[in-house]
Amino acid sequence: MEFLYKDGKKQALTFSFDDDQDFDKRLIELFDRTGMKCTFNVNSGTLGVKADENPDGNVYITKEELKEVYKNHEVAVHGVNHKYIANLTDPMIVNEFMEDRKALEELTGKFVQGAAYAFGWHNEHIMNILRTVGIKYSRAVQPTNDFFPPQDFLDWLPTCHQADPNVFAIAERFLNCPGYIELPLMYVWGHSYEFGRSGDWSGIEKLCEMLQGKDFIWYATNMEICDYINATRSLEFSADGKKAYNPTLIEVFYKTDDGFSSIKPGEYKTIA
Repeated sequence: MEFLYKDGKKQALTFSFDDDQDFDKRLIELFDRTGMKCTFNVNSGTLGVKADENPDGNVYITKEELKEVYKNHEVAVHGVNHKYIANLTDPMIVNEFMEDRKALEELTGKFVQGAAYAFGWHNEHIMNILRTVGIKYSRAVQPTNDFFPPQDFLDWLPTCHQADPNVFAIAERFLNCPGYIELPLMYVWGHSYEFGRSGDWSGIEKLCEMLQGKDFIWYATNMEICDYINATRSLEFSADGKKAYNPTLIEVFYKTDDGFSSIKPGEYKTIA
C-alpha cells in the first residue's frame, strides 16, 4: 500500500514561524492570499509586550487579538518565556511548556498540543518530558534539506530555514520530488521579524508564489500533518495483507491503479 495525503494529494507543505511578533500579521496576509498554512509558535509570556518595554524594541501580538490574528492557522507552544531548556531543571521545563499550553488554550479555545523548541535544543529526556505534558510533536531547527517525514514527531527537523540560500532550489526539487519518497513533506521555518526588520519581504513572497496553487500539494499545519501521518502508521492489516482496518478518527488515503481510494475511520476494507 502506498499512502497519499488528504484527498489523494501526493505531497504536503507546511510552515512554522516563531516568537509571536507583530510582523506575523503581514506574514499571515501573504499566507492567506497564497493558500499556505502555518503553525505559529507563541511565547505567552511576551504577548502584549510593547516596544518601550524590552531592550530590542520588539512589538508583540496581544492576548486580545491572538485568536483573531491566527484564526486560519495553528498556534503552538514555544515556552512561556523562550528559555533555553538545557539550563532548566525538570520541574522548570514542565512549567515552561505546560503553562504556555494552558495560556494558549485559554486564549484560542482549542487544544494546543504542538510545540517548537526554543533555540532548537532538545534530547531524548526533554522529548519524554513533553510526552508527559500532552505535546504530540515539537520542531527543532537543524535542516535536513530533504522531504522525508520524521520518524518521531517530537524530534521533528525542518527541511530548511526560510532564509536558506538554497531555499528556491529546494522548493524546485520539492515540486519535482522523486517517486521513491512516500508522503514527501517540505517544512520551512523562520521568524517574521527577519522580513519585518529589514523591510525585505521579497524572498518569502517569491517562495509562496513558487509553491501556491498546486493540485498535488496538501497545504497543512504542523498538527494536521502529524495527526495524519500517525493515522497512516496506526492502520492494522490482516496476515495476508489484503485487508486493512482504520482504528483512528482520520480518513486515510492510498494509491490505486486507477487513482486513489481511502479507508474511513472505523472501516474494515479489502485493499488487494
